[in-house]
Amino acid sequence: MRIGKGMLVAEAMRSTEDHYIADCQTRLGLDLLSGAWTGVVLWALGKGPRRPGELRDEIGGISQKVLTETLRKLESNGLVVRHRYAEAPPRVEYELTGPGRGLLEPLNALGRWTVRYADEVLEAQEAQETQKAQEREAQPLSGR
Repeated sequence: MRIGKGMLVAEAMRSTEDHYIADCQTRLGLDLLSGAWTGVVLWALGKGPRRPGELRDEIGGISQKVLTETLRKLESNGLVVRHRYAEAPPRVEYELTGPGRGLLEPLNALGRWTVRYADEVLEAQEAQETQKAQEREAQPLSGR
């Protein structure tokens, strides 16, 4: 069963016989943002069209290869459009589409959530790592 347009998220996520619907369209947004750099590139493009070099400089820490792969994925999903200009030297710019701009508010909400909860999440991760390390140290040598 596919979830139709106009359904509320709560309706779309509702389970059937305690099983979540495998092809629920609500998962689409999460799948689109699943890449490590996807949200960062979308956010940078929220300021307007950018050339790949400008994006790389603005973002920092992203390789040309990963940026190119991310832009291609965003383009194939209809979130950005690539403009090629017949100039010498050739120029390429990327710009958000309507659906791409529509993801800026969820990204903004995620940013607010991160500001509020990042410390707690990082503390939980650190506590888990410490616990695992202590458990490894407590194992007898023969059990390692």
